[in-house]
Amino acid sequence: MSSEDSSIQVKDLSKRYEIYSQPADRLKQMVLPRMQRAIRRPSRAYFNEFWALRDVSFNVRRGETIGIVGRNGSGKSTLLQMICGTLTPTLGEVTVNGRIAALLELGAGFNPEFTGHENVRLSGLLYGLSEEELRNRYDAILDFAEIGNFIDQPVKTYSSGMYVRLAFAVAINVSPDILVVDEALSVGDEAFQRKCFARIDAIRKAGATILFVSHAASTVSELCNRALLLDHGELLTQGSPKYVVSRYQKLLYSPADKYPSIREAIRASNEDDVRSEVAAALSTDPLGHGESNLDADFVGKQSLDRATGEHPAGAAGVRAVDSAVPEEAYFEEGLVPRSTLRYDASGAEIIDPHIETLDGRRVNILQPQHEYVYTYGIRFEKVIAAVRCGMLIKSVTGLELAGSVTSWHGDNLPIVEAGTELVVKFRFPCLFASGAYFMNAGVQGMIGEEHVYLDRWIDGIMFKVMHESGRLATTTMDLDIRPDIRVMHGVTEQ
Repeated sequence: MSSEDSSIQVKDLSKRYEIYSQPADRLKQMVLPRMQRAIRRPSRAYFNEFWALRDVSFNVRRGETIGIVGRNGSGKSTLLQMICGTLTPTLGEVTVNGRIAALLELGAGFNPEFTGHENVRLSGLLYGLSEEELRNRYDAILDFAEIGNFIDQPVKTYSSGMYVRLAFAVAINVSPDILVVDEALSVGDEAFQRKCFARIDAIRKAGATILFVSHAASTVSELCNRALLLDHGELLTQGSPKYVVSRYQKLLYSPADKYPSIREAIRASNEDDVRSEVAAALSTDPLGHGESNLDADFVGKQSLDRATGEHPAGAAGVRAVDSAVPEEAYFEEGLVPRSTLRYDASGAEIIDPHIETLDGRRVNILQPQHEYVYTYGIRFEKVIAAVRCGMLIKSVTGLELAGSVTSWHGDNLPIVEAGTELVVKFRFPCLFASGAYFMNAGVQGMIGEEHVYLDRWIDGIMFKVMHESGRLATTTMDLDIRPDIRVMHGVTEQ
């Protein structure tokens, strides 16, 4: 990638902190090593090293929206602070091309003693705006922040919501080439969050580069072109949001004893290899679904557990594919997701997730505006308390569209004995436009004092909604909206 095409270049970036067990050790570190070197004696360190970030390298193209995910303490905020220039790297280098506006941790860059007006002026000047540009944009900043007369009060008197609204209003009104957002929007109410995301989308469409840190998988899938997964200061993997988020979730919910092996498997996996493998498989797909499903199914199986997705040959309801559009739902044997990712089972195992009609026929090609049942079995290997089950329907990009659980916390199955088998059923209406969709399955329970996933399938199955002529839905959800247009006055024909 040439420097002209690049917005951000990060090369071998590392950040080390010195951790002292007691204050006196800090003084010793300042004085004693110099004395020891002066008398040519070996010096010792009076601190422990902590590497918040280690050897991270990646490039961001102009106009890309990059999501950064990872557990708490993985190094996400440290990375963004070094990109923004508020933190100095220990090793490596960062090159930023263009004006950068950042909304990092709440309150960064504001002086609590200054009024909102004074902080707007100070922040604008720090972003590189002239006095005239600030005057021209001040009303837009004030309108977006929605804090009224509080703009003339010290920001130390602001609520957290007012604080972040003002900070975001400044950041998005400086016409940034690069916008950095570090989970700060989570403090706003729903209306303000929607307003912020709409503005971020407008900035993205205008060609700006966006770095976005979020724990919300659906937000990353919806907003971002690409995603990075950080863990313990290391860049484990990068790729499409769906690819990265599925691995992040598996790492996040991994049992402590399985964590090292899962982490290594994620680091060893490569999306390009998986894409090539799937493309080769699809090129020999006897049912000819490869071209339409390639973008949906390239996330894969390499180095990670994968559900087979196989169904018994000749299962009830299975029928051959006709050239004509069928009048009812049916089962297509080759419609199996290649993006399935399964957690390591711990005490229970999910069996055969699939969709049925209300009379029990197995199907995966659905008619819109009909009801179906998503069902799977669960076999328990241990005595488990507080059991509940769930399902989730997602789009091709990983956007979460609909979901349900069998109960909320406090209303779970109290005790399930070892050897028990459960059958879980979720009845749902097919309110989706024509296209491909994916379904998760999960079971949770108490192990010790912790409520954990006993087993979970991400993209366990996929289904398609057939197209019906005459349906007028223009988005993912098809709510059977029925338009009506009436002529209230005469219309002159041309």
